[in-house]
This record gives sequence, C-alpha cells and structure tokens, in this order.
Amino acid sequence: MRFKLLAAAALLALLGGTYWLLHDTGALATIMDGAALHDQVRQLGAWGPLLVIGLMVLAIMLSPIPSAPIAMAAGAAYGHVWGTLYVLLGAEIGALFAFGLARWLGGETMRRWFGDRLSVGLLGSQNALMGIVLISRLLPFISFDIVSYAAGLTVLSFWRFALATLFGIVPASFLLAHFGGEMITGESDRIMISVLALGAITLIPLAVKLVRDRLRRPRS
Repeated sequence: MRFKLLAAAALLALLGGTYWLLHDTGALATIMDGAALHDQVRQLGAWGPLLVIGLMVLAIMLSPIPSAPIAMAAGAAYGHVWGTLYVLLGAEIGALFAFGLARWLGGETMRRWFGDRLSVGLLGSQNALMGIVLISRLLPFISFDIVSYAAGLTVLSFWRFALATLFGIVPASFLLAHFGGEMITGESDRIMISVLALGAITLIPLAVKLVRDRLRRPRS
C-alpha cells in the first residue's frame, strides 16, 4: 500500500511538472490554439501523428489541457479519416491509462471499504456501468477524463470500458476532425453544417433517454 501511495505521489508530481513546463514554455498556448498547433504538426512531417496521439493522451491524463483544439488540428492536418483515426487512438489510450491507474491505485481500497457489496450492485451492474460510460462519451459537456478515472474505481471490466469508450468517442472525434478540416477551407456553409452536426451529437443521447422514459411510463 505504501508503494502505491508513493507511486501516486510521484505520478501526480510528474503530471503537475509536465503541466507547469508546458505553461512556462508557452507550449500550452500553442496546444490551445488549433491553427498554431496545426502548423507545428505539419512541420513535424512523419512525426506529426505521434504528436497528435501523445497530446491526446496527455489531455486525458491532465484535465486542464483541452482535447478539442488537438482534434481539430489533426483534422486540418490529415483530413477527416486519418485525423479521426489519430484522435481516436490517442483518446482511447489516454482513457485506458486513466482507467488502469485508478483501478491500480484505488480498486483495492474500494474493495477494502465495501467488500462483497462492491460487486453486487453498490456501484451498478456491468451493463449499466457500460451504458453510463457510453452515454457520457456522447455528451461533450461531461468531463472525459473524470469519467475515465471514476470508471476505474467501479466494478466495470477493462474490456467493457474500452469498448464503451471507443464507440462513444467515434462521433465527436470525427466531427471535431471534420470541423478542423472545414475551417482550413474557409467555406462558411460547410463550417456551419459541421457545427450543427456536433450539436446534434449532444442531443441524440438526451432524446433517446426521453423517448425511453416515455415508453416505460405506465399509461393512465
């Protein structure tokens, strides 16, 4: 247990030091500026995709770093398909890192506190938890990284979390990459369509929930 506490402290120090370094060197400002980041990615040539993937992983691990500018820069630099692929890969790896870290550091503590109750409904069934993760990935106003860390403290299995995350982030990843690509063209009509489509992704899970609740409601 002492080793895990020391490891957690070291990791927090590392993440905090990384954020301070990015902020102090001005790299954070570049990350948050989609156009500037696009230029940096293009200048790296074949190494650009690795930068996009690495930054997406870092954005999941470090909450203050936004992932949307990274995704749009990827779309602007590599197009809809490849940009989406790089964003998906980075987001999935980052989510799995956060999930695994929380599971490694906190899973034993949770089991010690709750015992057998942890696996008999205290934190939800596997299917329910998988559904919660999937829906949360479709809602851009819910913190991606917090969900990843929190899921690691539940009984949700690793592969279920991985699948729910992957399927949940495909629509937003594609639309953000597409939006970044359209901004390069400067065509306002196509940009507006992309913005509306991104907003629709937010409304879909809410609409599904409303319809499901209405169908389940007993008729008077």
